[in-house]
Order: sequence, then C-alpha cells, then structure tokens
Amino acid sequence: MTKQQLILLLVFIFSVIHLNAQYDIVYPTSESIRNQNCQKCFSAFQQKPKEVGFSIKRDGNNLYFVINDKKWFQLLFKNNTDGIAIDIVDKERYDCDMIFSSGGQIRGKVLKPIYAPRLKSTLKPYEGDRFRTLVGKLPAELIGKELEYNILFLGNKNLCNYYTIFNLPSYGFDLLDMGMYLDSIQYSNKKVASVEEGFKIKYKTLKFEIPFQKNKSEYQPKDIKPLYDSLNLTDFNIKTIDIKAYSSIEGSLERNLELQRQRANSIAKAMQSYQTPVIKTQISSSENWVEFLNDIEGTKYNDLKALNKSELKSKLVGAFSQEMEPILKNHRKAIITLALEKKDKYKKMKLGELVNTFNTELKAGNLEEASTIQNSLFNRLKYLENSPDLLQKMEIPEQLTYARYLNNRSMFKYELDDRQLLIVNNELESLLKLDPKNKRVKYNLVVLKFKIWRYNAQPIDEHKFKSEILELKKYGISQPLINRMLVNYHIIKSERYMRKRDYVNKDKSVAYINDNYKNVPLRDIDYFNLAQFLAYYANVDKAAALLTNKVRSIVINEDLLFYYLNLTLINKELTQTDDYRAVMLNAINLNKTKYCNLFDSPEKNGVTFQLLEDEYLRDTYCENCVE
Repeated sequence: MTKQQLILLLVFIFSVIHLNAQYDIVYPTSESIRNQNCQKCFSAFQQKPKEVGFSIKRDGNNLYFVINDKKWFQLLFKNNTDGIAIDIVDKERYDCDMIFSSGGQIRGKVLKPIYAPRLKSTLKPYEGDRFRTLVGKLPAELIGKELEYNILFLGNKNLCNYYTIFNLPSYGFDLLDMGMYLDSIQYSNKKVASVEEGFKIKYKTLKFEIPFQKNKSEYQPKDIKPLYDSLNLTDFNIKTIDIKAYSSIEGSLERNLELQRQRANSIAKAMQSYQTPVIKTQISSSENWVEFLNDIEGTKYNDLKALNKSELKSKLVGAFSQEMEPILKNHRKAIITLALEKKDKYKKMKLGELVNTFNTELKAGNLEEASTIQNSLFNRLKYLENSPDLLQKMEIPEQLTYARYLNNRSMFKYELDDRQLLIVNNELESLLKLDPKNKRVKYNLVVLKFKIWRYNAQPIDEHKFKSEILELKKYGISQPLINRMLVNYHIIKSERYMRKRDYVNKDKSVAYINDNYKNVPLRDIDYFNLAQFLAYYANVDKAAALLTNKVRSIVINEDLLFYYLNLTLINKELTQTDDYRAVMLNAINLNKTKYCNLFDSPEKNGVTFQLLEDEYLRDTYCENCVE
C-alpha cells in the first residue's frame, strides 16, 4: 500500500466513525436490539404493497424524498421520532486505483435526519400521482461530483433500514403481438430496441451459421451452400445482411478481431455477387468468450472459469492450446441474418394504376393475380405517407366469393391508421354475417376487441370475450395462438385491477401469465414485453427467470441481454456465479460502452455505481471499463 493510499483509507475510516457519532441517530449494536426498537418500522415495510415506490430526487441543490403512495407514507412516519436521513455517496469511493474496503454500513456523508412532523408538513403533490418532501441540501464540497443518495429509515431514532436506490430503466410493455389474419397471420415484427420503437421490418428473414478454420479468413464452399440454396428457392432480393463474426479466445485480441472482420467481409462480398441491387451490410466482431465458458462447464477444464481474461489467454498457448482445440474450433464462426424482400413485378406501377389493375383482374375472375396485386399495394402503402382512403377505391363486391379481399382490405386499413379501429370492427362484423364461419374474420375481430377493451373504446363483457377467445378453436385457430390471446387477456385484466388498487386479483392475473407463457411460442419482442410486464408489477425475479435461458447465447438480442443485467446486477448471490460471468462477458462483447455505463449513477442513467460494493463486479468493471 502506498503512503497516499494509506492516508485516504485512514481518512475514510475516520469519517465513518465521525458520522456514526453525529446527530441523534441510534445505530443498534445487535439484531435483537434492532428488532425491538424497529418493530413499527418493520411492520410498515411488511405492509408495503409491491407497487409502492420511493426515491431521492435532486432539484438544484435540494434533495427530496419522492413517493407514489401517501397512505403508506403516513403509516411509515407515524410517530414523531420516525424519520429519514440521507447518506450521500461519492463515486470516487470506488476508484480502481484505490484499495477498496466494503466494510461498514455508511458509505458517504450523512445529512441531518428529518423527522415525521417536518416530513409531513412539507409533503406536496409532485408530477402526477406522486408526492415529495424536502429531506436535505447538498453540501458545498460535494457539488459537481458524481453522487448517489441512500436512505436511512429511522424508527424511534434507530436506524431500521438502509436503502440504496437502483435505477432500473422502464420501457412501456405491450400486449403480445397477435398479428392480423390476411391470407396467413402476419406479425408486425417490431424491433426490441426502444430507440426505434415503431420501426417495422417488411422482409422475410433467414439466419445461418458459417464456421471458419483456424487462422483463415475464407469459408468452405460447402458451408455456405445451404445459404445459396435457400436464396435460389425464393423470389426474394437481399435487402440487408447482418454479420456477427466470432473468434476463439486464444491469441491476440487485435489479431482475432481483424481476422473476424476479414471473414465477415468475405461473406458480404459473396452475398453482393449474388445480385445487382446494393445490399446494406452491418458487421460486428468479437471474441467468443460466452460459448467458451459454456462449453468448459462440467469438464476437466472447469477451473479455467475462475481466471480472468489475461490469465486465460496466457494459459491458452502451445501444447495446451492444441489440447483445447476440439472445444475452441467450435467458436470460430459467423452468424448471418439476411433480410429478404419479395420481388414485386408491380413495383414501378403508380398507385392509382395499381388499384385500377386490381379492379380489372378481380372483375375478370383472375383471383390469384388480384391477390398478388392487393399484396403489392399493401406493401407500398405501408411505407408511404398515404391515406387509407385509397383502399376504398378497390372495387370489391360484398359477396361471399370476395370475403378474403374484403377482410384483407379492412385489416390493412386498421394497420395504416389505428384510429379506424371502430370503423374496421363494424366492417368485419358485417362481413361475418356474410360468412359466419370465416376463421380469418373471427380471429381479426378478437384481435380488434383486445384493442377496444384495453383503450375503453366501447364496453366489453370480459366473460363473453373470454368465451369468444376459447371458441376460436372450433374454427381451426391453433391452440398456441389461443394461448397467446389468453396471456393478453390477463395482461389487460391486471392493468384494470391495478387501476382499482385491487392488488389481490391483479396478482392472480400476473400469476396466470407467469404460469402459462411457456405454452406460447415467443419471439424476442415477446420476451421483452413479458419481462417488462413482470418487472412493472414488482416480479423482478420472475422477469429475470424468463430471460435466464436466453442470455448465455451469443445470438441474444442486445436489448434483452442488457435488460436482464438491469434486473439482476443487484443480486449478489447471482453475480458471483460462473454462469453470470458468461452473461457479463457476453454484454461486454456486444456493447462494452453500454455495459460500463451500467455502473454510472442514476442521474447519468446508470443503474448505480454502488454495484461496485460487490468486489466481483468491481473486478470485472476495473478489468474491462478502465483504460
């Protein structure tokens, strides 16, 4: 230990002792004394509904306690000697160049406690359904530093609970996408990424894995043949290609990444040679730590998981590297995702002319050609700023023969403008009278009714609606699709119970969803929505469990992986496991900057830098995030 480090450590120890002696806060010396003196405080926390939330917010140099439930606030601060003190923590405490000790409960500078009479007298409404009360002022010596604010909850002046505030990002969850039934069920394919929340992909996607040989950037023709064969069997052009190239972990990082870039570029060049239109290409490369750690689990090499990156690399040389080759060879590969756009012979035809051609073909009885034209028109309109009124110029007789085209037109009208919800619902109700057993129309009516119910556009009898969902089975709708609807049914039920503060029935609907989502085939956007839903209703452990099996795969969606980290980084039992190390290295490979930013303060949109109290997380952070 250097002289400077020793001085800093002594100053820290002295400040903690000094703070413990400050003010009139009583720090119980044993668990039995704490239990005795904090009985009422503990009782208030036991009665706290999961949905009650609180935090410390800074406004200028003032610090406020913010809460969303006034009734529980009154219960918590019932007696005059119940109160709050704020512990202001400076990020400099976790400097990687300092010797760190996580001993002691107080982590920073404790402000003078504020007790119930003053807390209640300054409690004011704040931003919608929340309330806030002043609890302190930022000391001058801490202004301009990266800070966090922990809460000491005091009962009868005794420290009863010490709370660190975690900033878990929230993205509005939605219903599971039920799609719309046109000629087949078509999903909207929304991206998980919140940055482009509304972006839709109109393309068919294909995913391939191509292996590479050690120290070579060329692929084997036989490995890429399945990809070519799939393309030759379709009438599609390649619109975009996303290549994630992975190297095995032995050797120089710089050499590994360069080799992977060469490999990815060789694949992109081969794909471009397949067609004339330019392919938009995205390439990323990284070392395949995730599959390495997964593959050595339970083998004689399992002890390697305890080594850090540099220690592992120094070991994987010479004869030992050769010994590990049967495992390492599986980690050199590229994961390729192609977005394919269907070739459209009507692509250059003007919209008005396209509508007229549709009308002509339909009148002539050329129904399949009319269907092709209708789909072309839909695809064109979806990505242009056009009014759905153009759809009404399609002259479709209201006859049984043309039910398919009437259904498609109505649902696409809603796709273009969801304000048409009730109009489209009425159109389909009329169409159902014309064709009472049409499963497409019945399915679409149920999809629309979900929207009507959720947004209170019309009164819905929830019991009759559930029967309608179950009756879809009679019309050939598959059970997994019905299961998806039943999950959505309970998502809406839980929202309605929550608005009524009916926590008991809300919990029953949440429990149904948690027990039954396994019966539904899920895409990434579905996993994301369900995890958000469960976390919103304070079922964080269940939300994390939902994602556990996905996050150790190198093909995990980046947003899903980081959302999982947000949910689990505060769980010390989990973060110190070998499995969790694979998850963190996966995140570092995908987006190192985003991973490191998790350890910023909530004011800088991090989770909390106090995660670095966990020495395992601090070691990983200092190894990967500090230059």
